Amino acid sequence: MMTRPQQGRTHRLTRPSIAIAAAVAVTAGVVAAAPDAKTAEPTPKLSLIAASTSVTLDSWKDDPGVYLDLGTYLTSENGAFELKVTRKSYKDPVVATQVLRNGKKTTTKALPAGLVKDFSGLPGFAQVSVTDAAGKTVLKQTEAFCPNNASGRIRPDAPAQSKYPQSCPVNPFTLGSVWGVENGWASNTYAGYYAKPVQLAAGTYTAKISVTKKYRDLFGIANKPQTVKVTVRERSWEEEEGSGSAPRSAAPQSAKSAAGTQGHAGHAGHGGHEGHQRAADAPAASAHAAHGAPARPEAPAARTTGAAPTFNVGHGPYPPAPPALPWALKKESLQRQAFSAAKVGDRPGQTDGSRQAPGAKANAKRPTGKATVPDVPKPDLRSLPAYGITVSDGYEDVPGKDYLAFSANVWNAGPAKLVVDGFRSPGKELMDAYQYFYDSNGKQVGYTPTGTMEWDPRPGHEHWHFTDFASYRLLKADKKESVRSGKEAFCLANTDAVDYTVKNANWHPGNTDLSTACGQENSISVREVLDVGSGDTYTQDLPGQSFDITGLPNGTYYIQVLANPENRLKETNHKNNSALRKVVLGGKKGARTVKVPAHELVNAN
Repeated sequence: MMTRPQQGRTHRLTRPSIAIAAAVAVTAGVVAAAPDAKTAEPTPKLSLIAASTSVTLDSWKDDPGVYLDLGTYLTSENGAFELKVTRKSYKDPVVATQVLRNGKKTTTKALPAGLVKDFSGLPGFAQVSVTDAAGKTVLKQTEAFCPNNASGRIRPDAPAQSKYPQSCPVNPFTLGSVWGVENGWASNTYAGYYAKPVQLAAGTYTAKISVTKKYRDLFGIANKPQTVKVTVRERSWEEEEGSGSAPRSAAPQSAKSAAGTQGHAGHAGHGGHEGHQRAADAPAASAHAAHGAPARPEAPAARTTGAAPTFNVGHGPYPPAPPALPWALKKESLQRQAFSAAKVGDRPGQTDGSRQAPGAKANAKRPTGKATVPDVPKPDLRSLPAYGITVSDGYEDVPGKDYLAFSANVWNAGPAKLVVDGFRSPGKELMDAYQYFYDSNGKQVGYTPTGTMEWDPRPGHEHWHFTDFASYRLLKADKKESVRSGKEAFCLANTDAVDYTVKNANWHPGNTDLSTACGQENSISVREVLDVGSGDTYTQDLPGQSFDITGLPNGTYYIQVLANPENRLKETNHKNNSALRKVVLGGKKGARTVKVPAHELVNAN
């Protein structure tokens, strides 16, 4: 199975300094005047702590660099630390609001304008300074902080589970997110996937980590820097394998999305390459173990676009994220220059809470009786503008052609989740698909036939696709169709946290994993779900999925992402199913180019 060139990651935007002296805007729920001590609303007490006074980090000879996961955490006591991050539309900037909860009473406080530019975290939150054994400063940098980062409880009476999402989304067209550190919990300040490895020679160092002044002032964090002794070890795979002992540790990466998500992230092939890379890498690791050589450490999964930890490598332009805890994963040999999803979950010696979720179960039998569409909440499918747009050749499949590849996302704005069951009749290749409806108590109250599901037998796919979920078209400048993508069947999974601020958004969707969400060849029934607030990204990068532009003249076109094209699925609104993204084609045959203008304030191709 061929591998697809990884598309560009979302770059962090430069952020101007914030004038904390400016007055903090306050919403109607909070009194503007300073309240006295007796009437003041309780606010979470935030503190910076270090899990250990010393850490050992590895620098690999094959790809030297040290990932500065120094084990510092932001704790929240006296209530949860919660931020709501939104934008009204792509014409509006991203704004952040702190949410304060006191029993049933909720108040909000708007944070300074311009504090955040995207949904990946609080920029410039942590200051890191590293000195060598002689006391010379060899590194000084700031790092962003995602409150949804790798986290855990700091006291036994804290809530057993954090209610907040497990990563920060990075899909460029994210609309809303919720960030939080649960009461009695701590969240890793390490920037994870967003941080670049730093160059430190083998030796001993002292790292000083602090919260920058603007955030200390904004959130009332005490100025108590943490000091951590750092030992850098230089290592190579040849030496480790030659010694006959397995490496003790490797550079972990914490959950940073996102991805959630998010990255968002597309299924490893929710485009053309739907094979899980972990399966491709597994034989090599097993072979080493079988011959007595040390097994390679499990690879770190990269980020998602923020829906949740996922096992789908390469789904969309953003690879998937690590699970909740940074120590759950280890760095794969950089000799191989490949990442695969890690084997994560609760097992002896590892309890990270990120076990692979089982697939949602379809109803035991296909529905009987009269089909009805009751007057209950329904999903609202919406399309995001295309992104990850590139020009490619036909690979070895169709050489000599030019194709326009892209990623597309259809998401559910709620207020009800989309539930589709497929049922197989003996001897038939297609499943009959039904959409189900539920009342406010979660009781199933109706169903309607909604097309079919088909089995995709291609290596790396091998799961059931629901037909008529979306279609993709390349329109001419006059908005008339020019080319249509051959992609028309989809396995639904919650890969991207598009807007977790909508009503009934599920911050912990279950079916983020294709290997459980889409059934097996011998399945008699399948349930596929698109939860409220989440979207499903597909990457159209193979001939038949991407647009054949070989014979098209240069000029302006629009990529149309169209949800529910035949209106077979029942929704609250069918008028917001289409999204357009302008592109400008240029160049000559065999060397075509594409320019992607900004979509309002979103400048991401």
